[in-house]
Amino acid sequence: MTAAPHLLIVWHSRTGGSEALARAAAEGAATARLLAADDVTPDDLIAASGYLFIGPENLAALSGAMKEMFDRCYYPCLGKLEGRPYATIVCAGSDGEGAQRQLDRIATGWRLKRVADAVIVNTAAQTPEAILAPKTIPAARLAEARDLGAALAEGIAAGIF
Repeated sequence: MTAAPHLLIVWHSRTGGSEALARAAAEGAATARLLAADDVTPDDLIAASGYLFIGPENLAALSGAMKEMFDRCYYPCLGKLEGRPYATIVCAGSDGEGAQRQLDRIATGWRLKRVADAVIVNTAAQTPEAILAPKTIPAARLAEARDLGAALAEGIAAGIF
């Protein structure tokens, strides 16, 4: 029996910003499956029809937990995900481009197809205290995540992607 086409939203968050964005995206995508990066298995990725990867940038790179998910799942999924759609949201303190580039390189290796522009949410956290503090994401950015989740899920369900 084959699983119904669905969007897999994979997220990691240490201070709540990426988690809030992931939950908003899942609200928009009624048929999505929301999984923390630590809980994702290769089987979860293989069963999904498309992906929304959401995580923080730490020290100009993907967060360790998000990178570890890719490390753990990369080779078991290699050759099994080609052409599937993906999109990304990076929650960053200033730039976000380093994590975005790293994520795109991994997606290129899996031969995924980007179907939406990269979203970078800048929290402007620049001091150690601000970086470590719980994050509150503005309503407009949460709405953007909801809309992205809805568009991806609808595109997958309609067979557009």
